[in-house]
Amino acid sequence: MIFTLIVLALSMFFFIQGKIRADIVAISATTLLMISGTLNASEALSGFSNSIVIMMVGLFIVGGAVFRTGLAKTIGTRIVKLAGNNEVTLLIVVFLVTVFMGWFLSNTGTVALMLPIVVSMALSANIGPERLLIPLAFASSIGGMFTLIGTPPNMVINDALINAGEKGLHFFSFAPVGFVSLIVSLIMIIPLSKLLTKKSSKNRSLSRSKKSLGDLATEYNLFQNIVKVRVQANSPFVGKKLQDLFLPARYNLIVTEVEKPSLSSKILMKSQKQEIAGPSTLLASGDTLHLLGALKHIEKLIQENQLELITNKNENKVQKTLKFLDIGIAEVLLLPDSSLIHKTVLEARFRTRYGVNILGVHRQGEYLIHDLKEVHFKPRDILLVQGHWESIQKLSEEINEWVVLGQPLEEATKETLDHKMPLAAIILVGMILSMVLELIPPVASVLVAAILMILTGCLRNVEDAYKSINWESIVLIAAMLPMSIALQKTGISQLISTSLVESLGSYGVYAILAGIYFTTSLMTMFISNTATAVLLAPIALSAAQSMNVSPYAFLFAVSVAASMCFASPFSTPPNALVMVPGRYTFMDYIRVGLPLQLVMGVVMVFALPVIFPFFP
Repeated sequence: MIFTLIVLALSMFFFIQGKIRADIVAISATTLLMISGTLNASEALSGFSNSIVIMMVGLFIVGGAVFRTGLAKTIGTRIVKLAGNNEVTLLIVVFLVTVFMGWFLSNTGTVALMLPIVVSMALSANIGPERLLIPLAFASSIGGMFTLIGTPPNMVINDALINAGEKGLHFFSFAPVGFVSLIVSLIMIIPLSKLLTKKSSKNRSLSRSKKSLGDLATEYNLFQNIVKVRVQANSPFVGKKLQDLFLPARYNLIVTEVEKPSLSSKILMKSQKQEIAGPSTLLASGDTLHLLGALKHIEKLIQENQLELITNKNENKVQKTLKFLDIGIAEVLLLPDSSLIHKTVLEARFRTRYGVNILGVHRQGEYLIHDLKEVHFKPRDILLVQGHWESIQKLSEEINEWVVLGQPLEEATKETLDHKMPLAAIILVGMILSMVLELIPPVASVLVAAILMILTGCLRNVEDAYKSINWESIVLIAAMLPMSIALQKTGISQLISTSLVESLGSYGVYAILAGIYFTTSLMTMFISNTATAVLLAPIALSAAQSMNVSPYAFLFAVSVAASMCFASPFSTPPNALVMVPGRYTFMDYIRVGLPLQLVMGVVMVFALPVIFPFFP
């Protein structure tokens, strides 16, 4: 027992510290329990064959297909457009749409999809995005409370019930709890969201206006950093491709655009033929290069390559009034699990792979413009990219890598006209109906849907299917599930539940239920909701059995409390995802999330026994 407690304590310490990935911590803990003999090999590896884990793998694939075909974006944008420009109406519509999407998609995926749409809708309505992004994150968690597959804790408690010999849950068994949480959250989030409005003039000017290309360029100070130079007839650049010049490596400069001489003799038509700088762009005499970088590097480039510096005292004014048609600028938020983390700008090869340039990096209030080749990416960096809108739009497909922000409304809400969209919709509806009608086991319904998504081409290939799976989450859950076996084998679950009953039992079964709920809620502020649910589910089950009452309300308390953690930006992935684009501080989550979390807990302590009576 003591060794198991030490492993559990160390696991929680590293979960809270966050310096080691959660899945590595979990699998290390399980390995230690196996080495010590607390768990045998079969028990230690049982999580990887658990139906919860297999079902989550299938759901990631189904969700990936729904995203790839544009089905989710089509549904979301069409409904959000109904909101108009009224601030309260927009908040309610965004909240309800996100909740609905959370029924069937992961909360992280839902936020990644809705974030650029909501930002663009808010800016179009002259509303600060910060008013909507924390509610967006909260809504995704609430949406997960409506269905069996909405969030991993739901599947954890269902598995615990089945293993205890109780009747398993149906697809919509969570719906009554979801409706209660939705009503409570809507009543509170409307007034609480007013606390999120930024008073800073700088933030307000950026968020209350439509964040156009000019706004972004001003924010990143591009007007003062982009210089134009002309290629002379005797320049060694003539007849060379940009990729052969190695300008980023040799001069620490980025070529953002190449302006070709106009063939027209009309003054108004001069200097209008612009193209995005790409690796294969062929330079000719008279071409004008738009360079981003430090002036000393530009001066060195000019001296060594027979280039002409173009000076124009009205240049900034001219640039600010340019209307970009095919060429655009957008922000890209790197996700914590992106493969780009710790890579440099050069190693990312954005220009070669995606046809866009990286113009700057926004990191914790600092704007990095110069010497970009030395910059190593960090989680939640915001990249300013430039390219054709088609290229920027393609960046949105990499849902596991980043979220594209700040596009013009017509671009962010552009529907994906993929011919596979109807197929994805049919398969998704079929999976849901199969689970609701219980035609086959839920895990079989999910696996059939995942296989059909691949075979019908809703995903490009099998590699695309594998890429849509969040393997860190899968390994975390699979490695943590055996921990509950260890807690039961060593008697720790029984000990904790007995202590709860002895300390709170004299106050009644409601007091014990409240103890279970708020213990789970507190733990979720520091470690993942899935790990918390795995640890607390057997304890809640033992407490219910000790009181000789139905375990359903106790286990639902674990699931709800694990999912309804709003007071910390790091308690759930959606909360962390909106922190940077919303320019939130830790106190923003305390001001808005803590009251909601406390009120939700009080309501649920009294509502759960009504929905799931102690003595059915």
